[in-house]
Amino acid sequence: MSSILNIASSIQAENYAFEFSICTLVTRKQEYNEMLQSFLAKGFSEDKCEFIYADNTEKNNFDAFSAFNLFLKKAKGRYIIICHQDVLINKDGYDELIRCLGQLDNLDTNWGVCGNAGAAGPNHIVYYISYPDGTFMNKGKFPLKVTGLDENFLLVKNSANLKVSNNLNGFHLYATDLVLQAELNGFSSYVIPFNLTHKSRGNRDGDFFRIRNELISKYNRFFRTRWIQTNSTVFHLSGTFLGKLSGNPLFLFFVRMWNGLQKRRK
Repeated sequence: MSSILNIASSIQAENYAFEFSICTLVTRKQEYNEMLQSFLAKGFSEDKCEFIYADNTEKNNFDAFSAFNLFLKKAKGRYIIICHQDVLINKDGYDELIRCLGQLDNLDTNWGVCGNAGAAGPNHIVYYISYPDGTFMNKGKFPLKVTGLDENFLLVKNSANLKVSNNLNGFHLYATDLVLQAELNGFSSYVIPFNLTHKSRGNRDGDFFRIRNELISKYNRFFRTRWIQTNSTVFHLSGTFLGKLSGNPLFLFFVRMWNGLQKRRK
């Protein structure tokens, strides 16, 4: 018995090599270098952080969804920062971010994702971010739970084991997909008061609307009303009143009778 057990090992609690993994999709290395220097200057030192990038300088080797999943898989930090190459950490720094995460832990132990801009509902856009012209945009009472996040600066709790969809691709709305995936896995998302400078304000090109339509189509189908049959039970999923009504045991009884009649007629 003991010789057989020698080939097995028991699982251990995760031990992270770094506090932060800082991950970036790179198309311009000079701008990425400026971003790295700003992180280092604000306390994100190499002993506490690892820096990982996906190289798109010569061609698009990665779209944002595939790069995001590789970052989440490879990162060795307790927290995974995935940010644009055109951000500068020249306002708040390492200590301020640690303080923000401590506030989140005290507020909601099931948080999984956070960022510096997002939306808490229709027409309720919130942000805590600066721009190169000196504008500081601050709207919201933070930390604030949100239903969507902006992609310029995202932070994911590594222990949440999250990923974005395999059947979506492109360079937009991956943060929205991530927030939905987090909720499906029992985690919440927040905007936190961590200020940095973002050099651009985004670009909704034609690809943005393609991804938007595909994301809507994916989740409309996933959240559809349906019956689930397993080897040991059957149940009905629906978020609507009529859907829940149709899922009661009496309705299931009539469905089974109807299916039985149809089979006999065939």
